[in-house]
Amino acid sequence: MIDKKIVLEIVEKEIANTDLFIVELSVSASNTISVMIDSMNGVPISTCIELSRAIEKNFDREIEDFELQVASAGIGQPFQVIQQYHKNIGKDVEVLTTNGMKHKGKLITVGENEIEIEVEEKVKVEGKKKKQIVVSPYSFAFDQIKSTKDIITF
Repeated sequence: MIDKKIVLEIVEKEIANTDLFIVELSVSASNTISVMIDSMNGVPISTCIELSRAIEKNFDREIEDFELQVASAGIGQPFQVIQQYHKNIGKDVEVLTTNGMKHKGKLITVGENEIEIEVEEKVKVEGKKKKQIVVSPYSFAFDQIKSTKDIITF
């Protein structure tokens, strides 16, 4: 079986001195190597191809056969690493908390242990007939978050 640590070392060496970061890396018992990468500016397919070739040249299929998948993090997929939160500051996200509540708003800050989003809500304001849109900040500790996804608006 191909060692995950070896694959990790190869990938880290290849992405050093770039803005790329590893979102997920796994090696299955059947030698399926799966690498998901991202960057602050998106990842073109050519970068995935280059990384795939760099990984592949380090292994000999005659000795140990393997399947290799290199991809960029998908739109609308839950965030898996802190860098994805930083990448999406100022963008709309959906936070699903561990108690099952969904909150949609703009990601404002990312700290060591928590994030803050601003949520627009219609609330009854005293002295007004119609509900008014009010922006409220919400903070979530990472251990309160089940998943966070980016929201794509057109």
